[in-house]
This record gives sequence, structure tokens and C-alpha cells, in this order.
Amino acid sequence: MAQASRPRIASVHPPAAVAGGRIAVAGPGVGGDGGRLPGVWIGDLRAQVVYAGRNRLACLVPPEAAGGTMPVRLDTAPGETARLEVGAPVATGVHQVDSPVVDADGTVFLTYSGTRGESAPVSVFRLRRDGFREPFVTGITNPTSLALDPLGRLFVSSRFDGAVFRVDADGQRKQLAAELGVACGLAFDDTGNLFVGDRSGTIFKVTPSGEVSPFAALPPSVAAFHLGMAPSGDLHVTAPTLATRDAVYRIDRTGAVTAVHRGFGRPQGLAFDAQGTLHVVEALAGASGLYRIRGVDEAVQVVAAPSLVGVAFDPAGGAVVASDERVYRFERLPDPAPA
Repeated sequence: MAQASRPRIASVHPPAAVAGGRIAVAGPGVGGDGGRLPGVWIGDLRAQVVYAGRNRLACLVPPEAAGGTMPVRLDTAPGETARLEVGAPVATGVHQVDSPVVDADGTVFLTYSGTRGESAPVSVFRLRRDGFREPFVTGITNPTSLALDPLGRLFVSSRFDGAVFRVDADGQRKQLAAELGVACGLAFDDTGNLFVGDRSGTIFKVTPSGEVSPFAALPPSVAAFHLGMAPSGDLHVTAPTLATRDAVYRIDRTGAVTAVHRGFGRPQGLAFDAQGTLHVVEALAGASGLYRIRGVDEAVQVVAAPSLVGVAFDPAGGAVVASDERVYRFERLPDPAPA
């Protein structure tokens, strides 16, 4: 009689997560024989199993997970170990409605956006590489989106005022442009032109001197526009609507719009990594995560999370992901295999 093969871990997907994110472990026999839920440990922490089949199980990253490369072990597969990259929590008490930004020194800029019309004590925080967080900008109502220009200067939009502000090294603000509708996403091209998303459907172009003109038109969003600039100079935009599936749009230098991906239910923040690869946040409740776009309508999940709104990459190859109130840092993001 042939002996049954020993259970083994074939894969963990996605290969990175933050606390509360749902990951899947696959491999022959990893789910046990159905008599009980298998025991799963991430590091020294026991994970909650939410699904178990014979060759696949799903679990939640424990809320106490501190970050770093952590071993994944199962009691159904003794001696087997996989690895999971876990984002380190680096900030709480913020309110992000779009992606953070990271400057050349690795400093992260974060908003406290608040409810419509709310004047919070701090508009933008500065989180240094050593983990020290300090108030940086005050006096902007509903700070919404952030961007750095080619000179490394910070710009902030206010969806309440329909304006964009330039911020100097001391955190002092100066208005660059106004009458931009519900000003959301921001992105710069390599010549210093700023693009601003008005969630009612217009993408504006703002020159370095502050001259404003309509650049492109998109369907209105029920939440916000999120903008990212590709190394090629093509602007990319997400705009959640009430549709079942929403597109990621590419807008070339002439303003021509093309839908490059239609597979997301609620796409939000997006960014390009150092290799020029597009990453998009999917913000569906209970199925949120960060996805890497590999081709037209081809995306693979790289980070699991209970909820995310934004992503940014630092010059050293790390990544920062944000929910509406928490921020996590990865020293690196592993290359995901297909699910």
C-alpha cells in the first residue's frame, strides 16, 4: 500500500501582509483531515484560521504582529516553514484619504484630513526614518492629497477649499491655485506641471506659475480621484464609482484617456515603484490589499490588509501603505507569484 505523502507548505499568498490581513497557505495536506481547524503560527503568535480545506487554508495575521520577515508554521505540517513579510506599524492617529508621500531622505508625510469642514490642529505630519513623528503643517482644512515636485517640495490639496498649497521646508504654506472643484489626487510631471483631480470629473493641469487649465475628463467619483505619474510621463488615475468594477485610467501627454485595467471593485491610492511598476490599492471591505499590475488587466496581490487607502515607495526600495488611520512600513516588498 502506497504511503501518503507528508503534508508540506507549497506557497503563502500574498507574500506580504499587515496586521489583520488575510493570507492563504497552500500545499498538500496543510488543511488537515477536516476533524478540526489546524493550528497556524506567524512568528510566535497564533493566527485565527478562517477557512480550511484539505490542501488550502486561510488565516488572519495577528493584531500583535510587529513587522519584519516572520516564519509561518502549521501543526498539520511539522517541520515545514514559510516566510511572510509583515508591515511594521509606524503611525496611528492619522486620517489618510489618499496615499502618503516619501521624500528622498525616507521621510513620510501624512495627513489628518478629517470630516468635511473640520479644522484639525495638525494638517500634515512628518514621520522621520527613525520613527519620530512631528506636526509639520497647520491651517489647511481637509488636507486630501500629497505630492512632491521634481525639486522635492511638498504640495497639499484641500478638497474643502478646492485649492492646492505649496509647503516650504519650515512647514509654511502658500496657495498655488484655487477653484479646482473637489481637489483630490495630485501628481507632477518631470517639467513641474501639477495635475489635480476634481472628483466631479475634471483633471486640471497647473503650471509652475499657477496657471490652471482643464486637461482631461473622466467619469465622476463617489469618493476621490487618486493620481500617479508613470516614468513614461503618462498620468494614471483611479476614481471609485458606484459601478461593480472600476477602471484604472492612463492619460497620455495630450490628454487622451485609456482604460488599462477594469478588475478592481474600489481602486484607490496608486504609485509606481523604483522599477516603474504600477501598484494599486483595492479598498473593498474585507478584501483590501495592494496589487501589482503586470499587464493589461493582469494584477497580482502583494499585500493583504483589512483596509487600505494608499501606498508610496521610498528611494531605498521600501514601501509604505496606509489605511485611513494607520500606517505601515515594509523594508521591501517580495515579488508575488500568481495566486
